[in-house]
Amino acid sequence: MSSRQYDIVVFGATGYTGKLAAEQIATKLPTDLKWAIAGRSASKLEALAKECKALNPDRTQPEIEICNLNDTELSALAKKTKVLIATVGPYALYGEYAFKACAENGTHYLDVTGEVPYVADMIKKYEKTAQASGAIMIPQIGIDSAPADLVTWTLVDMIRKKLSVPTAEVVVSVHDVRSKPSGGTLDTVFNIMESYSLKQIQAAGVPYAISPIPGPKAKDTTSLVTKILGIRVVPDLGILTSSLGGMADRPIVQRSWGLLGGDKFYGPNFHFYEYMKARNHLSAIFIHFSLVLGSLMLAIPFMRVIGRKLVYQPGDGPTKEESKNDRFEYRGIGTPDIAAPNSPRAFCKAAYEGSLYEFTGLSLAQAALSILRDQHDLSGGVYTPACLGQKFIDRLDGVGFKFEKKFFEN
Repeated sequence: MSSRQYDIVVFGATGYTGKLAAEQIATKLPTDLKWAIAGRSASKLEALAKECKALNPDRTQPEIEICNLNDTELSALAKKTKVLIATVGPYALYGEYAFKACAENGTHYLDVTGEVPYVADMIKKYEKTAQASGAIMIPQIGIDSAPADLVTWTLVDMIRKKLSVPTAEVVVSVHDVRSKPSGGTLDTVFNIMESYSLKQIQAAGVPYAISPIPGPKAKDTTSLVTKILGIRVVPDLGILTSSLGGMADRPIVQRSWGLLGGDKFYGPNFHFYEYMKARNHLSAIFIHFSLVLGSLMLAIPFMRVIGRKLVYQPGDGPTKEESKNDRFEYRGIGTPDIAAPNSPRAFCKAAYEGSLYEFTGLSLAQAALSILRDQHDLSGGVYTPACLGQKFIDRLDGVGFKFEKKFFEN
């Protein structure tokens, strides 16, 4: 790749998330990187390039690449860069062009989809192509699903290093979230029911459906109360309830299990659960049934039409002023797979003072830099955020996504 024109290209840079990724590259990444912003509108790209230059006058203004959504133009763009950041969604409608182009041309690829059926489809279609070309491809490396995947990997790694045993269970809690969804996120939620059949959505959600190897044989021990009412009380985490993000995060964590050694690292009896923190039992029940009802409403085409008229439109989202007090925090507990009573429990907290979308831009920029500079021992293929390991976590921690970890001893 040494002969390629760019180190990084942000495709879809004038969209809501793409712009944030470009700003992160302009302000946080080394000034010797060669980069470009790409999209359909020359005028919008020129305006963004000037904004990036104003944010950091010490670095070179990004080059501009005009590129439309088709195989020919995206293949040509992919050949110019070492890493392509794809932020054009919904990915089920628009994402395959960039994914295919990168897989075929040996270009490393990052995206921020949360559409698991789409990811499953891309793995099926292009993983062998990426393996042959050497392209490192990591979908879902924004708020879906980097925090949950990295917290889980951290807990498993802590247990391996301290106790030299596998992990039986990781419970991740979305402990705090203050952020409004963007138009792109909402459009994706509405679109997923239109792009995929219920059968395809259910198939992608089957445990370990996108793991490269069969999952653990140990049975799920979720209680009937949790399944029906959404309530689970976990020591050190509190009262928890159903999490919307868990639908996107769980398959990625389970793929990490398969990619990173399965029973040899995570463990043969490993289970992952994601919930959201609730104030009390009543609010837990309310949140759970609100998510159930919301999912049922999304299945009705008429309700999706109404919903689209009431929210931000694609490309729009909360302003920086509206997001100035945003933050989110994930907490996780890891339980070692040992028979001894009252065994130590691993604890990890990961928090960011900023919006979900600012974090997503930050994660994209730091992941691209990690692929370029951190000498990962990865061949071509479709990976997960956890496959970038501690080096990626250290980069995120250094720019504001702070990790804290410790053991609780009984």
